[in-house]
Amino acid sequence: MTTLRMRDERGMTLIEMLLALFVFSIVMAGALSFLRAQSKSFQLGTERVSMYQNTRYVLNEMEKDLRTAGAATADQQPQMIYASSNVVAFNANYWTNTPGDVTAVYYNPDAPDSAVQALVKAQKATIPLTSFGYPDTSYFVSGANSAAETIVFYFVQDSTSGRTDDYLLYRKVNNLAPEVVARNVLQTSGVPFLQYYRLITPFGGGTPSLTLVAAGSLPLQHTAKIHLSPSDTGALALIDSLRAVRVSYTVTNGRTGSYERKRQVSRMIRLPNAGLANTKSCGDPPFATAAPVASRVVIAGVPVVQLTWAQSVDEVAGEKDVERYVVWRRVSTNPDWGDPLVSIPAGSPSYTYTDGSVSIGTTYYYAVAAQDCSPALSPQALSGSVTP
Repeated sequence: MTTLRMRDERGMTLIEMLLALFVFSIVMAGALSFLRAQSKSFQLGTERVSMYQNTRYVLNEMEKDLRTAGAATADQQPQMIYASSNVVAFNANYWTNTPGDVTAVYYNPDAPDSAVQALVKAQKATIPLTSFGYPDTSYFVSGANSAAETIVFYFVQDSTSGRTDDYLLYRKVNNLAPEVVARNVLQTSGVPFLQYYRLITPFGGGTPSLTLVAAGSLPLQHTAKIHLSPSDTGALALIDSLRAVRVSYTVTNGRTGSYERKRQVSRMIRLPNAGLANTKSCGDPPFATAAPVASRVVIAGVPVVQLTWAQSVDEVAGEKDVERYVVWRRVSTNPDWGDPLVSIPAGSPSYTYTDGSVSIGTTYYYAVAAQDCSPALSPQALSGSVTP
């Protein structure tokens, strides 16, 4: 009986095992093929989303900056500096790190001092990808350096990508190191990265219109030292007539062959500040205040500097147009006032500012100027030295 039971419980034959393995292999191969296809599709979808995000980011960054071109520049300071098919450079008071400064478009307390004011003649530098040097002069407003910095966007071939048609978009502020805005940018076939439109007024009058600047007329550059000067006319002033920039490019997902995906984009960006001079509705620049008094005081056991000054005459009499007071500070060993330290709203019978960011044992000087809505500054009123 035992022998009979063992014969009835025999296992699979070799042929049956081979057949099972064959069927299992077919099922696994189909499953793996399906998973690979799904994985590839997911990866391409992710790259496509990244490509679209890259597209929007580039356009938004360039539009956000270009629309500020000419904002709060000094009257003698050019608004547009350089314009070519792959480089655009302009001046704008884009940002400030001075609390209370309402003349800048954006406030960033972490912005370096070297990026929130105009370049001076001693800092003359070459615009990237060009031989054009800027600036040839320094631009001051009531004795203070202009707050409008220089911003440059430029497209340069990416030598690290292994492709000959791949570009990087850089953004550079003043003499700071350039920052990469976007990668995997291609030039749209037959279309330059940057095109420019200038305002044309028909001879004898008529409706002004925007006209595309011919590629053969580029580059345009502001070679006159002083904007709106007698020398800044005719052919030299063509760059001053720019009113819009068309940005065109193609973005990819960074792949090649059948896996590559592309998208062409183009956007016209207006320059709303171009051609506008600073308003003079507030009249003449305000009168200076009396010399401020800088004193060493101790607060909570810590030596600080307390600066006091009186109202400008134009705040309570005359044009009555003073809106704020701008304060500068410098150490005794540096004659350059640099960027303002703080901006204080007007409206008080007298003013006191406590500077707790001083170093003990260092000698400082302070300057105060009244500012109206133009926003013109009065001459600086200087304090005596103070050592906390």
